[in-house]
Amino acid sequence: MKDRVYKLFHKILEIKEKINFIKSEYKAKEITLVAVSKRKPLSDIELVMSINHNIFGENYAQELVEKYNNIKVKPEFHFIGPLQSKKVRMIIDKVVLIHSIDRIKVVKEIDKEAKKIDKVQNILIQLNLTNEETKSGIKKSEIYPFLEKAKEFDNVKIVGLMTMPFFTDDNELLRPYFRELRELRDELNINGYPDIKELSMGMSSDYPIAIEEGATIIRVGSSIFGERVTL
Repeated sequence: MKDRVYKLFHKILEIKEKINFIKSEYKAKEITLVAVSKRKPLSDIELVMSINHNIFGENYAQELVEKYNNIKVKPEFHFIGPLQSKKVRMIIDKVVLIHSIDRIKVVKEIDKEAKKIDKVQNILIQLNLTNEETKSGIKKSEIYPFLEKAKEFDNVKIVGLMTMPFFTDDNELLRPYFRELRELRDELNINGYPDIKELSMGMSSDYPIAIEEGATIIRVGSSIFGERVTL
């Protein structure tokens, strides 16, 4: 147990030191580190909380619910995976931020369920900037119609954008996509959407480049917890 705590502490410390270095070099703003704990045991979350990190990302509704219900001190959970309308009810009272919204149908369901508990749910819109068929996310050309439609829902607040480019051994290839998301955010701010501030982009392999290009939230899993178990 002590060895596991020691390893987790040093992994998080290393990441935070790297974040602080990049922030100073690029004059970046505050960065939120989401420790992606999907497919990891609740005991790992508790160990990370014991070393003063409190923000975790989960991809699967049922897994998030089980962890939430079985942990005594509640951390800040973010939902970062694809979200089905029928699963919204399960997580709406348990998450601070939902990263992965790309359908108005899901926004409508979030609004309905949030209203029941008198909550305004913060969400991010996921963009598919690489136009890959297998990737979730709306196209860049769809952003303004999406935002206009979302104005109908009082219990949902769009606070930022999210993207997840392709996997590559050459992370420099991802830089243009991270830059494109930042430029889109800045354009939206000028054109009537000042609340869209967050940029959720960058994972274990590419978060330094994402921060250099303006990320405000990074989602780091394997660099903290080790490789995940594939079910």
